[in-house]
Amino acid sequence: MDKNKLLKLIINKLEDDFNMALEAMRATYEAATHEESKPENEYDTRGLEASYLAGAQSKRVAEIEELIYIYKNTTVKSFKSTESIATSALVELESEDKKSFIFLMPKGSGFIFPFEGKQIQLIAPSSPLGEALLGLKVGDIAIVEKGSVTKEYEVLSIE
Repeated sequence: MDKNKLLKLIINKLEDDFNMALEAMRATYEAATHEESKPENEYDTRGLEASYLAGAQSKRVAEIEELIYIYKNTTVKSFKSTESIATSALVELESEDKKSFIFLMPKGSGFIFPFEGKQIQLIAPSSPLGEALLGLKVGDIAIVEKGSVTKEYEVLSIE
């Protein structure tokens, strides 16, 4: 798999998300500061609620902007099957007869991207699975405990 192509796809998606979040933030800010948002009485909280939403959207815009910066400055390394998992590794896992593909990136977990007929999930080293994968090699087992549930993931390949 071409991980540089995958990374460009992710950056493009994040840039689209950034533009949508920025537009939503601007619209919410305008709604919060518009004359109609001034409270009509002490129980009218429309303006306050809009300002909270604008603040949250501003934070989201900053988070996406940070991810774009990090991803644009990430060097994608090619891994040999004998090497240990580290940031920028694309890892194929198997758990309970189910295969999954993980792209280990410095930050930003949870995103799933369709790429070359596969679903690729971004995982950060700070996530439970990312932490369990760091340093493993093909054939190793990653163990992730979540409460009373323990999941095992066999490392099938590393790119």
